[in-house]
Amino acid sequence: MDRRIFIRNALVTGLFANTKVIYANTPSDNVVVDAMGEIRNVYTDALIEEMIDSGLNAITITLCDPKSYELDAYNLGMAGIADYDKIIADNSKYYFKAHVSSDIEKAFKENKIAIYYLFQNSTQFGRDLNNVDKFYALGVRSSQITYNWQNWAGAGCYEENGSGLTSFGHGLVEKMNEIGMLIDLSHAGMRTMSDTIATSKQPVIVSHTCCKELYEHRRNTTDSNMRAVAEKGGLIGITQMRPFMTKQIDNAVHFYYEHIEHAINVCGEDHVCIGSDRDHRRLILTQEYLDELKAEEGENFDPTMWPLYFEELNGPTRMETIWNALTERGMSSSVLEKIMGRNLIRLYESIYG
Repeated sequence: MDRRIFIRNALVTGLFANTKVIYANTPSDNVVVDAMGEIRNVYTDALIEEMIDSGLNAITITLCDPKSYELDAYNLGMAGIADYDKIIADNSKYYFKAHVSSDIEKAFKENKIAIYYLFQNSTQFGRDLNNVDKFYALGVRSSQITYNWQNWAGAGCYEENGSGLTSFGHGLVEKMNEIGMLIDLSHAGMRTMSDTIATSKQPVIVSHTCCKELYEHRRNTTDSNMRAVAEKGGLIGITQMRPFMTKQIDNAVHFYYEHIEHAINVCGEDHVCIGSDRDHRRLILTQEYLDELKAEEGENFDPTMWPLYFEELNGPTRMETIWNALTERGMSSSVLEKIMGRNLIRLYESIYG
């Protein structure tokens, strides 16, 4: 790997306008943001230090199990906030809770990880839009409109004949726009997704998906919806979930890079990012790990899909692996800087301030 580093002292536009930033052919010298990934309470200091050394500056994490409804969803949401507040407090030398876009600059300067909070469903709001205010006050900065199934706001991607954005969903979009909570359309059905893109007055994100044009999977997004997200100023985050791209297990990581490249071709380099949806541990498919997954996934657990990861991206240094592989495939450092972090900084700045 060519590690020649050169320092660019010119002013950087946007959030880092007065910061001297080192550019290189490695993400550890650039701003790196994961649009949706995992932070777990079992991570060791050594693992977290590897994550930071590999370049990770900020990550948006899922607060709790999204497969819940009504009061259960509300209570799980509150518990999820308390759980992650504690994880951050217990690891304050590495993490801090992020609220605004400038927290990414703070993490970059302090060599820490800024953690933004996400719900992967809107069921925690119930049918009371005042709950959006309550969760926002506790630090939640983004929420999906749906998970896999129908809810009060719209239809998830598992529904065969689900609604588009419902009347309540229109009110939810308006409320989230008003308060500055980012709308995430991962797991949405394609009609709900297109309705929400059209309804929202602010840019939206599909934080962890892949390209339906390349691989037919119900969690993937059509070119037309990806293009609509981009036209609205939003972002498409390409996930590292192998079954969304291929059934092949070995020597298959090239499919992932092809989905990133396709998204850039459809949306443009300013509208694509990385949303790993992955654990940072170096995973081995032991029975103990499979039991852990089964307990977490519940009805979603399908042992025929495992491993969910590409072995080449299995572990805390995956962002560096992606940077180097895309460089070898001909992607310029200026495009890599955008998809690795700067596109997300711009989006967060427009929503979070």
